[in-house]
Formats: sequence, C-alpha cells, structure tokens
Amino acid sequence: TWGPFLIGLLSFLMRMAAPSSYFKTFNPTKRLARYSAETVWHAFTPLAQQTGAINLGQGFPGYAPPAFVQEAAKRAVTMEGYDFMVHQYSRSAGCMPLVKVLAEKYSKQLNRTVDPLTDILVTNGTSEGLCASILGTVNEGDEVVALEPAFDMYSAQVEMCGGVFRTVPLRVTSDANGNKKWYLDMEEFAKAFNDKTRLFIFNNPQNPTGKVFDLTELQQIRHIILKHPKCAILADEVYENLVFEGEHVSIASLPDMYERTLTLCSAGKTFGVTGWKVGWCIGNPHLVRSAACAHQWICFSIATPFQHAIADSLVEANKPYEGFPSYFKYLLDTYLKRRDILIKGLESAGLKPIVPEGAFYVIVDTSRVEFPEEYVKKYAHEPKDWMACRFFTCEIGVAAIPPSSFYCDENKHEAANFARFAFCKPIEVLEAAVVKLQKVRDYLKD
Repeated sequence: TWGPFLIGLLSFLMRMAAPSSYFKTFNPTKRLARYSAETVWHAFTPLAQQTGAINLGQGFPGYAPPAFVQEAAKRAVTMEGYDFMVHQYSRSAGCMPLVKVLAEKYSKQLNRTVDPLTDILVTNGTSEGLCASILGTVNEGDEVVALEPAFDMYSAQVEMCGGVFRTVPLRVTSDANGNKKWYLDMEEFAKAFNDKTRLFIFNNPQNPTGKVFDLTELQQIRHIILKHPKCAILADEVYENLVFEGEHVSIASLPDMYERTLTLCSAGKTFGVTGWKVGWCIGNPHLVRSAACAHQWICFSIATPFQHAIADSLVEANKPYEGFPSYFKYLLDTYLKRRDILIKGLESAGLKPIVPEGAFYVIVDTSRVEFPEEYVKKYAHEPKDWMACRFFTCEIGVAAIPPSSFYCDENKHEAANFARFAFCKPIEVLEAAVVKLQKVRDYLKD
C-alpha cells in the first residue's frame, strides 16, 4: 500500500527540484551579457565604505536640498493646497503644473514657443528619459554616436535597444599657457557618421570631463549633423546650471536643430534630489511622441507629489536667494568655490587636474605618481586607472572613479593615467579630502 504513495512523493520531489536546479544556473539575456560583470559603482562605493575613505567617487550631492524644495514636497505629500489626486497617477506625459513651468522655462532658453501639451515628457529621471528616447528612435541595427569618455549608461541602453554604439574620443591639448583642456577633433567626429547613424547622444556640459562646448563648436557639430537627415540628437543637459567658464548654449536653440533634438534634463543635480527621479524631455512633438510611446509602457508616469514639488521649486528658484539674484546664481557660486578648493588641493598634492568648465567632476592626470609595486602586481589584471583609484581609496583615503569605465574596450587605454574626482560635496568634506591628498606627494616621481 505504501508503493504508490512513495512513487508519488518521489515524483513530486523531483518536480520541485527541477526548477530550483535550473534557476541556480540562470543567467541574464545575451543582450545584457557584457553588462552583468561588476560595475565601477559596485566596486568603489563599497570600497570607500569599507576603508573609511572620503568618497569623491560617485557623483551624488552630499548635502540636503534647499529648504524651499523640502517645503514644496511637504506641501504636496500632506495635501496642503491639494486634494487626494496628488497621491494618484498623474498624466503620463507629466502633471500640468510642471509641464507649464517647463514650457515657460524652455521657451525662453530655446528662443521658441514650447507647447506644454506636445513638446514635453516628464520622465523617471534623465536615466529613464534616455531609455525611452532611445527605444523610441533607434531600430535594430541603427548606429548611435557618442563622445568618449561617455556616461556608462549610454552604451548599455543603446545595446539593450538593439542599436550599435559608436564613439569618438575627446582629446587633451594644451593652450598657450600650458593649461590642459579637452577638445573634439571635428574631422574624426564627422567620420563616425554614415547612412546607418540614427542618433547622436550629446552630453553638454560633459560628464566626466567637465567640458563645455562653445558656440563655435556647436555650429561645427550642427553643420556635420545636418549632412545626415536621418540622424536625431539626444542632448543630455543635466548640468546646464553648472557652467563656470563661458555660458551654456543648448544645441536645440540653433537653427534647424529643435526639429531633430530631444533635450533631456532633470531636477536631481540642480536641487540635490537625485533620489526623487524627476526628469524631462523637451523637443519637437514627433520626437517627444516617440519617447512617450516607450515611456507609457516602461513606467507610465512618475511620482505625482514630486512633480508638483519640482514645479513649485523651479518657480521659487528664480527669486532672490541667500543674497543672490536667484537660487541658480547661488548654486553656481557655491559649486565654483567647491571646484576651486579641490583644484588647488590637487595641485598642491603634485597632481595635474584638467580644470572643468562645467558639471561637478574633475579629471586628474596621475602620470607623476609612482604607485607601490604591491598594487602594480596585485592589480595587473585590471586597467591601470582601476589600480590607481584603489590606491587613492585605500592608501590616501580619498575615493576616486577610474575613467576607463567611460570608454569602449578599444579606447580604455586613453584613461590609463586619469582618475575622476567629484566635488558635489560639502566644503568641509572637500577640505578634509585635500588634507588627505597631500600624502600623494610621498609617491611622486622625481
């Protein structure tokens, strides 16, 4: 009588075991295979925590958002002046108060009338804005061009969407005073485009170099793009309010560019609220519609209270703040001070920073540093800049990010003697980091 029972029990146990053994060997899809390895963020943020190093690696603001931004969020969450709908799904393309404020802002910035109903899409940060825009414009096999070093999310999203990622490296040159700066070789840039090119991802101001493209460079880029009628531009301008040298000009403001450009920005870097994930796309209705088509199937809409809070904050930010004509002027002044503190500290440590014109990162030339033999041998299997940043984190006590992570495999050598530091931290943190960085002098070559 026990025979059938035991056979049934054994069969049940085998069925239960089969899925378990299968999922123990489950791997990401082929399209994600090369992105499943440890990322630079998984490596260096935990390393900074483990060693107690000052983290100037990851670029998140190290301070609370302004009080007026916090108060705007509080009003929305507690329904002060709102009804219960502030806690429900918003319109997929963005709540009306926010898109109206954005339309007014970008109508001035782009010298044209921006329609809040057709020209704007509110996204889950610029990250989702990038993804939705690429999904909406790039077909299988289409080519996408970007400038290196490039934000690492660009290549991953392009390849996940079935596109082919092409890059053009920025080069380093010296001006008449011997100061190093980044430049784009326009002939090299032009050669990257062909009949298959569907999109140019243009980050200005640029992460991680801090380069700001001037009007002459923008006109040259425009001239090249116009030769390729099928090519659109994805303008990542999240650092638009952090330009220290010259002024920020949106490429979409140039003649014939608005029709083919999606301009992306967000509140995260400007207001120190990267965790709110409120971003937006601005552009011609047919491009916005393409991104919106993908957006509605990715997340449909984003946090309604935060949309209302950012709408109020953008209005408030134009008013006088802390003795400055506006919050934006205050923000720029405080970041310029942060930049200068870190630049002077790096120079006094014997390092050679390439002074950024915008954003909040600085690339440093580490070629004068003679790294300990134990590090050279232990990390010989890694790119040199990874070894250098491990040294900075563990021995100097200041975490940096290896810029080779922002290059394609064939161009990683370009970053061999570079490290990236972020200065979006409180001034007292930067000053403490400068003190620690002076230990680098003990390792400088003669």
